[in-house]
Amino acid sequence: MQVIGICRFSYPAIGGFQVEHATNEERMAFLYNPDRMEERFRTFETLTLPPLRAQTDPDFTFLIVVGDAMPDSYLERLVDMVSDIPQAVIQPWAPGKHRQVMQKAINSVRTYDGTPCLQFRMDDDDAVAVTYVARLREVAQDLQTFSRHHRHVAIDFNQGYIARPGPSGLSVTPTRLPYTTAGLAILFQDTVRLSIMNFAHGKVDQNMPTVTLTGEDMMLRGHNDFNDSRQKKHVKPVKLEPLDAAGEALFRSTYNIDCDHVRRVFAKA
Repeated sequence: MQVIGICRFSYPAIGGFQVEHATNEERMAFLYNPDRMEERFRTFETLTLPPLRAQTDPDFTFLIVVGDAMPDSYLERLVDMVSDIPQAVIQPWAPGKHRQVMQKAINSVRTYDGTPCLQFRMDDDDAVAVTYVARLREVAQDLQTFSRHHRHVAIDFNQGYIARPGPSGLSVTPTRLPYTTAGLAILFQDTVRLSIMNFAHGKVDQNMPTVTLTGEDMMLRGHNDFNDSRQKKHVKPVKLEPLDAAGEALFRSTYNIDCDHVRRVFAKA
């Protein structure tokens, strides 16, 4: 059973953003703003990548979609950052309609080997637990009989944290919000050419059966000033508390995230 995770790394899609821009040039100017890109690289390095390196089940593909006009200096930095992750595949795509491009990108790495395909999505400041791929496979196996009768079934790990990295480490708050991007996966039958990006994550339960699992920390949602969802007015603030020593140990064991590493990287900023 193939497992594919997809991450849009500052890809200038047409659509797919809560805050729109009048032209694609304006969007790229926003996305490739040096301050924003520095923050993106820091969160990607300290939050997103460490648990992917430490997955207990290493049999997955991590697809990173970038714009084909991404400045060379950023692309080279990204390539270097994932050079030690054999599962990582970077694909440059021209600007296009968000869902169509993401579907084509995912389908380009699908094997269509006669077995279902598990897909999950992440932003470039999200993270998953080191057991995430293994648990996805276990749950998919448990759902084997049920899923045969459905084109797609959502698997939702709803427990984890919202986390903000900085020079002092991580400040977090627990969350059990259903259908959060990093904790959500979709099991597709082999004949289905749709992808996880064809569905709005918050409305996935309106399009397919869903199974929600709670009681285990499985996902991490990044919180920062450049979140697309935080660019609009009247955004509700999130109260975060610094991790103590026990919390930092929990993040090391659950997510392979080292708060000392977070402090070093963000202190440079």
